[in-house]
Amino acid sequence: MILDKIVEDKKIRLKEHKAAYPMNEAVRDAEAALDIPERNNDLFYKNLRKAGISIIGEFKKASPSLGTIEQKIDLMDRIDEYNESVDAISCLTEEDHFNGNTTYLKTIRAKSSLPILRKDFMIDEYQFYEAKAIGADAVLLITAILDDAQMKAFYELARELKLGVLVETHDEYEIERALRIDPRILGVNNRNLNDFSIDIKNTGRLRKYVPEDKVYITESGIMDDGDVSYLKEVGVDGFLIGRAFMESADPKTLAKRWKS
Repeated sequence: MILDKIVEDKKIRLKEHKAAYPMNEAVRDAEAALDIPERNNDLFYKNLRKAGISIIGEFKKASPSLGTIEQKIDLMDRIDEYNESVDAISCLTEEDHFNGNTTYLKTIRAKSSLPILRKDFMIDEYQFYEAKAIGADAVLLITAILDDAQMKAFYELARELKLGVLVETHDEYEIERALRIDPRILGVNNRNLNDFSIDIKNTGRLRKYVPEDKVYITESGIMDDGDVSYLKEVGVDGFLIGRAFMESADPKTLAKRWKS
């Protein structure tokens, strides 16, 4: 399965990361970041919790399902547009299948005051210290690749580091598991991570399993006005949008229209 391959490749990459940027240095830099007030104000959660639809605009260069994404504008211009239209930025840092890296996140951090989600396959506590150290405000926990003990430990570590957490699920069973750690933000991915097929109605089907006090985020497959209208009708609080924005020469206009 694709997901298994991504996780195995991530384990190899982690060895490289730890060799180049050792754990003790990541911990030191993460702890230093805890002394920066504007980095620890829970803005990721606040921006998604506010009234109305929130949007997380993504930066990614490729994906296993799409291959390399043709970009109409460069990173700097894209972040300028996001700064004027979205509520948070998601940055892919997975190298082998999404062509991401931590340098992109650092670049975005220097360019934007918006909260940044480090979107990666988080399987080791090292990644959480690294995320804090490089400027992330939040991290993604993918229920499908973690057992209950890992999910609980990683969630608690993230909160200790004052990182927001988007807990990603795909079905009823994963939602049940995710709710055991009482996350504030729960996402449903419309993409099947085993075969990468998409069905946006997954978000509507699973809405009833998510308590109203959770921030409910829909992820993947949001491409046009019809998708947005449907997802608003089923009661989401926000969208995480990648491909539609990455392929657009004017993501700011799209984001403003879809938030209205």
